[in-house]
Amino acid sequence: MANSPSDGLLGLLGQDEIEMESVAAFLDGLTHAERVEATRSVGRKPQARLYRAAKGFAPVRLEELVPPGVGDGKAVRHFGKNSLPAFTQFEKRFCRPPGQDPGAPQELWGFNFQTLQPLTGPGYYVARPSPDAPEVWVDYNLVPSEAPAGWPPLRSNETGLSRFVYGFMIDTLRRVSEHVTIGSAARRGKDLGSWFLLTREP
Repeated sequence: MANSPSDGLLGLLGQDEIEMESVAAFLDGLTHAERVEATRSVGRKPQARLYRAAKGFAPVRLEELVPPGVGDGKAVRHFGKNSLPAFTQFEKRFCRPPGQDPGAPQELWGFNFQTLQPLTGPGYYVARPSPDAPEVWVDYNLVPSEAPAGWPPLRSNETGLSRFVYGFMIDTLRRVSEHVTIGSAARRGKDLGSWFLLTREP
């Protein structure tokens, strides 16, 4: 029997073939705090395997990243763990822009909340449906038309240090469970070999 949520998730991800239904059911059965603990325990290799296994498993839609009951411009926190060597914990904060259909938005706005934000910038993006799969693109080539109340000032991802961290990048999100997605980063269409897990707050 697993001793912790982390042990349970890592055990499922360590199997010869990842069974996505079992992973989803396990994560759905945890509390929010347990899900964050479990997903933030997953390192680079299991993240890469999970991203591959999640292809075609279940669609991820914008209205699941920011549920319809959340007001326009209100941030929904997604607690993240990336596969980089350092500063691996972060958040993506999404919101629905004004005027979008809460049940079927065409785009979301967001930024990255992390330790190096004062140096790298907030990493603003526009999230939109992938044109060729039931996935979501987090597109750093686009920035919101305005910064929602309480968010950092808008800043381009193509100037200063932001250019090397977020410039010309698109992340692809795939569904893992009701609250969890797995992402992969690409720059100018080239996969970077970098992954991350996100756990949405309830």
